[in-house]
Amino acid sequence: MYNALLKKIKDRTAGVGIIGLGYVGLPLAVEYGEAGYKVTGIDISEEKVKAINAGKSYIGDIPDERVNSLVKSKKLTATTVASVIRNLDTVSICVPTPLSKTKDPDISYILAAVKWIAKYLHRGMLVILESTTYPGTTEDMILPLLHESGLKVGRDFYLAFSPERVDPGNPVYMTKNTPRVVGGITPRCTKAARVFYEQAIDNVVAVSSTGAAEMVKLLENTFRSVNIGLVNEVALMCDRLDLNVWEIIDAAASKPFGFMPFYPGPGLGGHCIPIDPHYLSWKLKSLNYYARFIELAGDINSSMPEYVVSRIRRALNTHRKSVKASKILILGVAYKRDIKDVRESPALDIIRLLQEEGAAIYYNDPYVPEIKWNNAIHKSSRLTPAILKKADLVAIITDHTQYDYQKVVDNAKIVFDTRNATRNVIRGRKKIVLL
Repeated sequence: MYNALLKKIKDRTAGVGIIGLGYVGLPLAVEYGEAGYKVTGIDISEEKVKAINAGKSYIGDIPDERVNSLVKSKKLTATTVASVIRNLDTVSICVPTPLSKTKDPDISYILAAVKWIAKYLHRGMLVILESTTYPGTTEDMILPLLHESGLKVGRDFYLAFSPERVDPGNPVYMTKNTPRVVGGITPRCTKAARVFYEQAIDNVVAVSSTGAAEMVKLLENTFRSVNIGLVNEVALMCDRLDLNVWEIIDAAASKPFGFMPFYPGPGLGGHCIPIDPHYLSWKLKSLNYYARFIELAGDINSSMPEYVVSRIRRALNTHRKSVKASKILILGVAYKRDIKDVRESPALDIIRLLQEEGAAIYYNDPYVPEIKWNNAIHKSSRLTPAILKKADLVAIITDHTQYDYQKVVDNAKIVFDTRNATRNVIRGRKKIVLL
């Protein structure tokens, strides 16, 4: 049975299933479809399923042409019906893992997907969790649910964890050329997962267990969170010392060893860095250990929107204006440059805080035509000289490369730049206030 599964995987006759067709699941489905597999995507969203079956992509990194080509060749189909799992040989779980309001892990989407799989689990099936979670989830939470079927892991079915490594908007590293880490419950599980990924991913790294693979993902994003927290605190220090933090970082980065530059900003966004370290912190609290670096970095990073608002307040004060009744134009509401993703975007917190102080807010984002705040839909304003001149202050929150920053500075009264996006601006530098 084990050898039969490996043969199906290697000769591309294995039926591949992916539960969750978002930023992780859809790119994965496309890669396996293009590798020659018949891929079935499963999602509770009828809107996503209809889009895929119509050959349309809703993920910026995946052009419509790739999806349409696979749908036409019958290499990719999507459905909301879970019973298709009974006909699949591999199932990858790519569902969201948010935090609750109390910053506790919410693995309800994972458990719902596993219950689907458990209902249709059969001998010779490979199950892989890709959703980020705390160490122990695969073995302690998923395995018992699958064992309820009466089938035994490593003998009848195979279970592994392989953390997604998606960087939306990255033009260099995509699903195919980003190395994959895999760890299984048993050695056979690890090998099956490794062989599966080797068919579509350029480089696969096997580790000793699912727990090790789970920890790898959390280390990666905790590393980024802690270093961003450090440089954000350095930005606060430089403000007190009347120093330019961007100059300091650029000069430090000239050192060819022992230093890696990170840059401050208005706060963390996206699904990974603001959330994943708290999974690890939560798990360690259950073991009576306080993750000090994680908690401190979280405190600093989550306070950056308030700091941005305080700096905007100071910038307006120097022009004898208050935040209340000031017209403030927000440039960029996506959580990072050149993408449309607004999940956990610090721009939303900054907008809320400014509105609470009475500011009149409007925004422009070439990737986000409309957005909801205060229970209302707001549309992106056209970025014209008149719109820029109308604002008492223009705040650059996301440094999209489409923006003509010289034009912004030429027409704005004050520019508050949280990303050092105006570093190449020549005229009007006295109008610019850097984070």
